[in-house]
Amino acid sequence: MIWLRIKKFIVVLFGALLGAIAMNFFLIPANIYSSGFAGTAQLISSILGGSLSTGVLLFLLNIPVAILGWKKVGRSFTLYSFLSVLLMSFFLEVIPEKQFSDDILLNAVFGGVIGAVGVGLTLKWGASTGGMDIIAMILSRLKDKPIGTYFFILNGIIIITAGALFGWEKALYTIVTLYVSTRVIDAIHTRHEKLTVMIITKKSAEMKKVIHEKLLRGITIIPARGSFTNEDKEILMTVITRYELFDIERIIKEVDSNAFTNIVQTVGVLGFFRKE
Repeated sequence: MIWLRIKKFIVVLFGALLGAIAMNFFLIPANIYSSGFAGTAQLISSILGGSLSTGVLLFLLNIPVAILGWKKVGRSFTLYSFLSVLLMSFFLEVIPEKQFSDDILLNAVFGGVIGAVGVGLTLKWGASTGGMDIIAMILSRLKDKPIGTYFFILNGIIIITAGALFGWEKALYTIVTLYVSTRVIDAIHTRHEKLTVMIITKKSAEMKKVIHEKLLRGITIIPARGSFTNEDKEILMTVITRYELFDIERIIKEVDSNAFTNIVQTVGVLGFFRKE
């Protein structure tokens, strides 16, 4: 367990470093805006003429969100997410801004790719980059609407404000960055809000017990039989959020490393789905 936490910390640290590199080497020098709270901090810093840096603003914006997330989302998830924000804010302050290319398209693409690799790895290890991830989770639970709706609204505000204040060309290249980021995160982790997990195992009782203890998710058990071995097994089917993917992967590996698991996108859920 301690070694797992150390590895998780290292991944969060590396993800924060990549995010800061993407901002200070590509996006900020080219006046292209990132997504979420990082883009919001960057935009406010530009409006204030740089009197407050992006790193400081990113940290300040996330303080109330972290407090709210601690109460509403979960302590472990919020702790690692705020740690990611703290580290990225630190790296944004200590890494000097440097422009490697005058080509705005190259800056938009490379900034989007590098930043998205950091976000994708962080999500894959059961944390987030804070900010909008936590707010979207809370609002989604209260309103029962897709998380993507809130990402779209905030990013839309960033793009329109950037275009109105600093020119629509910058706004269009910001869209390029957002598109590239989304595609890379999709490849590394997932942008789907809900996922259906089907676990075929001979240790269904143990698997069910641990999932109930750690995730508090309902499970449907379906009898099954292997076509080659004719062995009796059971299929455990459950629906989770994308933020629980790391936890359920760890559970499956620990309880039955030989289990066959199929994880698919869930378009919608009708009926009871635990939100708290």
